Amino acid sequence: MNSLVLLYHFPLGEGFGFNTNIFETNVINLAAVIAIVISFVGPNLTGLLEDRKKTILNNLEEANQRALEAQKRLTEARAQLEMAKTKAQQIREEGAVRAEQEEKNCIFQHEERLSRLEEFKQETIQFYQQKALKQAYMYIISKIMTRVRERLNSGLDSTYHVVVNNFYVSRFTEYNP
Repeated sequence: MNSLVLLYHFPLGEGFGFNTNIFETNVINLAAVIAIVISFVGPNLTGLLEDRKKTILNNLEEANQRALEAQKRLTEARAQLEMAKTKAQQIREEGAVRAEQEEKNCIFQHEERLSRLEEFKQETIQFYQQKALKQAYMYIISKIMTRVRERLNSGLDSTYHVVVNNFYVSRFTEYNP
């Protein structure tokens, strides 16, 4: 009953009025403002958030697409690098083969020149040997002929002289240098 007494304790005419309790008023005002903002701004805010979400998703999709393109270009660049490495290796190998062939060719040409020089040397030696032998034979024969003439002129009779001359002439005609 005490609580009933308190309810009736208000004087008449004071039941409706301004509530001067600031905390309760602020809570009521804040609830009213939030309700108004949500009712008017809510759909616009939801639209803005949806647009932002779409923009973010589009940006992510574009970034993903660019990442895929970059990955593709990276793969292509790596493939080109491998092809370049392979080509460089081929060029090195071809260069080594060419160098080896050129070396063999030079060695072959050098050996061929040496062979020709050796052949020329042997021909030259043989030529000068034959020339020296021929000169020696000619010298010896001329000396022999000179001695034979001296001997024949110094005391041989005419028949013996003819026989000796015929003998040496026949030997001389048989000689073939």
